[in-house]
Amino acid sequence: MDLLVKSVPGMEDFLRRRDLPSLCRVDEVNNENLQFIKIETRKTPRAHALIKNTFDELEGPVLSQIRTHCPNLFSIGPLHAHLKARLAAETKFSSTHSSSFWEEDRSCVTWLDSQPSKSVIYVSFGSITIVTRDQLMEFWYGLVNCGYRFLWVMRPDSIVGKDVETRIPAELVDGTRDRGYMVDWAPQEEVLAHPAVGSFLTHSGWNSTLESIVSGVPMICWPYFADQMINSRFVSEVWKLGLDMKDTCDRVIIEKMIRDLMDVKKDEFQERANMMAKLAKRAVSEGGSSYCNLDRLIKYIKSMI
Repeated sequence: MDLLVKSVPGMEDFLRRRDLPSLCRVDEVNNENLQFIKIETRKTPRAHALIKNTFDELEGPVLSQIRTHCPNLFSIGPLHAHLKARLAAETKFSSTHSSSFWEEDRSCVTWLDSQPSKSVIYVSFGSITIVTRDQLMEFWYGLVNCGYRFLWVMRPDSIVGKDVETRIPAELVDGTRDRGYMVDWAPQEEVLAHPAVGSFLTHSGWNSTLESIVSGVPMICWPYFADQMINSRFVSEVWKLGLDMKDTCDRVIIEKMIRDLMDVKKDEFQERANMMAKLAKRAVSEGGSSYCNLDRLIKYIKSMI
């Protein structure tokens, strides 16, 4: 699984087999799902244009490769930041709109308000990821044992297994009471932008990745499926914005990675994260790459009418 994949242009030096999307992790090349994706993606050159939720400064080399197949590519992201930038410019007011599918528990923001700057690791695995009770225990012990404060989003439907209701060890209950806060769902953009948050333990979904980049928050990546596998590799090896923890769930490794991100390599990761956040915000500001690409996209659509 650690062998390099040499057949993807521009990724020859860092893409491993284990970083491929989960749909590629099949025993047979004739796997039905793999063949479906293969057929569908080969239709891309037939498209008049492609609209991408990314920005040139983040994925320039990748976008250049895609343009060889579909020249009319419009990178207009990060979309959530672009929307806010446009609304602020046109109405002079910032947007408070939420795109959340779940009811947000805003009590966590009040809790964050009482925490020191960059002292909290935010933990959320998105709206789809599920974990076993064993995995839950490894994450929980890692978070408690690391000694840092943590805000953990734990959806009610995110844990599978018959032993879910098994009694939680006292040391985890006590450690969480002292330094942790748990909610069913959180206003993620607001949480990531909060000055108390110093890192993000994430499933590496693209929306979460972009939201973390815009907020300048380094990441520990535990991808679950699909594009998350590659996203996490780019976070660690290409953009240098965090650490990739795919294919493992061990309390010792979790504790070590948190310490690396929050202490040992804190300045290194934070400097990179701050730089990328500036590039993202510049891209969606007037005159920026995504700002101009959206204007160009509108003109392109009008020309087709």
